[in-house]
Amino acid sequence: MGSAAAWALAGRGRDVTLLEQFTPGHHKGASHGATRNLSLSYAEPEYVAMLAETLKLWAELEDESGERLLARTGLVNHGPDPRLGDIHAALNSAGLRADFVPLAEAGERWRGIRFDQQVLHMPDGGQLNPEAALPAFQRLAAGNGAAIRHGVRVVGLEILDDGVRLTVDDGGRTEVLTARQAVVTAGGWTSKLLAGSVSTPRLTVTQEQPAHFGITDDGATWPGFNHFPGEGSDYAGFYSPVYGMLTPGEGVKAGWHGVGPVVDPDRRSYLPEPRQRAALQQYARDWLPGVDADAMTDISCTYTTAPDHNFVLDRIGPVVIGAGFAGHGFKFTPVVGRILADLATGEGPAPGIFASSRA
Repeated sequence: MGSAAAWALAGRGRDVTLLEQFTPGHHKGASHGATRNLSLSYAEPEYVAMLAETLKLWAELEDESGERLLARTGLVNHGPDPRLGDIHAALNSAGLRADFVPLAEAGERWRGIRFDQQVLHMPDGGQLNPEAALPAFQRLAAGNGAAIRHGVRVVGLEILDDGVRLTVDDGGRTEVLTARQAVVTAGGWTSKLLAGSVSTPRLTVTQEQPAHFGITDDGATWPGFNHFPGEGSDYAGFYSPVYGMLTPGEGVKAGWHGVGPVVDPDRRSYLPEPRQRAALQQYARDWLPGVDADAMTDISCTYTTAPDHNFVLDRIGPVVIGAGFAGHGFKFTPVVGRILADLATGEGPAPGIFASSRA
């Protein structure tokens, strides 16, 4: 989100410095890997409007960068999710395609997945590539004059009468920077960085543990998918929606959504919680006939979640906050960058559901 905000601000001719505490391509946060679902599974008007905008902005970013960032595989939601009717109606009202598909047809089209209840197909969805997108945002921002600095950790943030003062650690060398505004998009480190200076909703950081499963059916077609499989007792007490997608060259990614253990982002084990891992493997056996559930490669990432599961997008004094993207934010990256830029320049507020004072 910081890279997208730098892209949006530099494109408006603003003087921008992007600070990232780690090196490019790091695996310590929530934006690594080659695939994220561009899921359209929303009925709330604020998110649906953002979906329409994000599809337009991703296309513009592909044109500007010359990179292919989105694979239009479509996306299916299935299972006993009571919201599917509302999602179907909201998307079609916004001009985004969504249609219910009969079970027999779904099984023929996407035979790597087992379906037993309603299936909603959203052909405008697909998979985004963070490994290509983040360098593209930064390269375009730099082309418009932004300074991109990796390996620079912000260790202190002080609000001044006319802006902010940042104390940073650049490879062991302390430096003090000042700016009229600071846009903070620090993921799991947001609460640590803002403690004592800016109040935010409570942000919970969890370590999530999806996995890639080897493919056994080479002829299967894989859309992105979201599934509500049943009651918690069926999956060792870890019932939650399951999301998944094909990652070319790595297998089919699947994971529970937002049920990982709470962690300190500086003290992660990166090791999967055994019961959740076993439950995910059983899920693959039961619902993904196109994969080998025993050929499992673990992945580790973080979610940062606000109590109501909505994003935090707001400005408090000279500090603009982007946080709480919690496993469903990556698809909105260019829109969030635009909103954060609007907040920083005073060109517009974020939708009210994202205000920091809501919780």
